[in-house]
Amino acid sequence: MITQERLKEVLDYDQDAGTFMWRNSGTGRPQSLSAGCVGAYGYTEIYIDGRKYKAHRLAILFTDGYMPENTVDHVNRVRSDNRRKNLREASRQCQSRNCGVRNDNTSGIKGVSWHKREKRWSAYIAVDSRPKFLGFHDSIMEAACHRYAAEQCLGFPDCDINSSAKKYIDPEAT
Repeated sequence: MITQERLKEVLDYDQDAGTFMWRNSGTGRPQSLSAGCVGAYGYTEIYIDGRKYKAHRLAILFTDGYMPENTVDHVNRVRSDNRRKNLREASRQCQSRNCGVRNDNTSGIKGVSWHKREKRWSAYIAVDSRPKFLGFHDSIMEAACHRYAAEQCLGFPDCDINSSAKKYIDPEAT
């Protein structure tokens, strides 16, 4: 496991840009070259002393002095954006709440969909990995309001600052 001292020996970190730079030249690498590359899942990965590390975890080690025990969440959902202000330690549950609208979503609002048989909008929210039905609604606005109210009750705003229901209800708030 890498220490903050070792990390600072080999890398510099720009908190505002979210980038790491090599401090010393290495085999085939000039000094001040940007460190790491984007891996298969979109996270920046950096090899140090033969071991691979995720840059977002190294950013916390570099600035705060410890390697996070929990997962590290990218607040804006951009996996390669490693600015310190965009990173936070989060539980798996909180991190899973901070996800975007699915590709197959047609309403544009998480947890809101058109119910063909009822010919009304339905709203739901996941609680402990199980969907909780919030009812059928005559308008998409009403369904979005119920979804957002449920998010508020369950503490989602602490995890998902980019709520699609909130954006639909109040586009000026974002």
